[in-house]
Amino acid sequence: MAGPSLPDSISTNAAPQDSSYRWYALGLLTAVYVINFVDRQILSILLPDIKEAFEVSDTYLGFLVGFTFAIFYATLGIPIAIWADRGNRRNIITLALTIFSAMTALCGVVQSFFQLAAARIGVGVGEAGASPPSHSIIADLFAPHERGTAMGIFAMGVNLGIMLGFFLGGQINEAYGWRVAFLSVGLPGLALALIVRFVLKEPIRGLADGHTDTADHAAPPVWESAVYFFRVRALRHIAFGAALNSFVGYGAVNWLPTFLDRSYQMSSSDIGNYLSVILGVGGGVGTFLGGYYADVLGKRDVRWNLWLPAAVIVAAIPFTVGVYLSFTWSASLLFFVVPALAGTIYLGPSLAMVQALVPLRMRTVASAILLFIINMIGMGLGPQVVGILSDLLSDRFAHESMRYALLIASFVNLWSATHFVIAARSLRAELAANQEAARNN
Repeated sequence: MAGPSLPDSISTNAAPQDSSYRWYALGLLTAVYVINFVDRQILSILLPDIKEAFEVSDTYLGFLVGFTFAIFYATLGIPIAIWADRGNRRNIITLALTIFSAMTALCGVVQSFFQLAAARIGVGVGEAGASPPSHSIIADLFAPHERGTAMGIFAMGVNLGIMLGFFLGGQINEAYGWRVAFLSVGLPGLALALIVRFVLKEPIRGLADGHTDTADHAAPPVWESAVYFFRVRALRHIAFGAALNSFVGYGAVNWLPTFLDRSYQMSSSDIGNYLSVILGVGGGVGTFLGGYYADVLGKRDVRWNLWLPAAVIVAAIPFTVGVYLSFTWSASLLFFVVPALAGTIYLGPSLAMVQALVPLRMRTVASAILLFIINMIGMGLGPQVVGILSDLLSDRFAHESMRYALLIASFVNLWSATHFVIAARSLRAELAANQEAARNN
């Protein structure tokens, strides 16, 4: 059966739509996302040694893993997304990968805490350009009914990256020190950037949705995309539900190594080994299942894309309490398997619904707005608030202050689940309105 005829203005370099290429492209984009999170999260397992090297407080360390990275990562994501909605997304991803890989390697040669903070800002600047263009490319390669699964597979890069970051960080740090750990994970990204540049093709916008969009249709101004995003009730509540869940998740992932070190005197290699398996395998399975079952259940009722993460988030709270109130490291880590699996289930469905709720030329900016909210509240505030709480509780609980800071922060997930439930109420009507507008245009 012949495919649709394409406008002459569409580049002959546009990505083929055959199944094998689509999955290959998804794998390549996921690999970039893995490197993204290796470079981002390796810092967390190195915090005890960095604290000792530069003699700083938990509040300072929370700033290093939180706002130092998040402010630039989240803010620059929006102008880069505007560029991606108008330009070649593959080239933007290549440039972003090159920058954040080089800046991660630079973290290994800094001579002061403030130089390290500056290098981490550079990592944030580079990583700002990777995710929104990737979301947009995936949406152009996979039809709506399979997009949740594709986004779930892509989102597994979070868990695989965290797994490698913890494992490599723990092993290399114990053997060679934290500086070599940064160098070891930063440099391979430069080679991957070359592969992305010369292998990945720029796909045709909108073909997977049954209609095409060319460069002749200009992307709307960013203010128009932002107004549209916050006008749609489901989008607003998806964003804040995801952000609050990330608040808990980023706080836990960044401070768990410190908690295990202080409360149970575990070595960095043991912490890295256990957390790499739990977060990498357990979290990865949760991410994939979230996207997969959202697609399956969504065929019955599209609102399951949001009901599913809400239900799982609430169900995991008792296990999260067990993590921080256990008397042994083994019990704590055993309890942590469930929150690790549950904590990323929201990713695939949330990304898929955001892409489905906005017009084609708003997709990359919509992803950037979503990531801005997630990262400012989750990545920025999460680790920072936990660090501040730990310092405030230190007079009463001494070295156990991190345990109770993480416990207090975990209850924000109740708030997160509420937003997903509210978003589901208007989801069907707002999806139908967006699809009708696309047909009319």
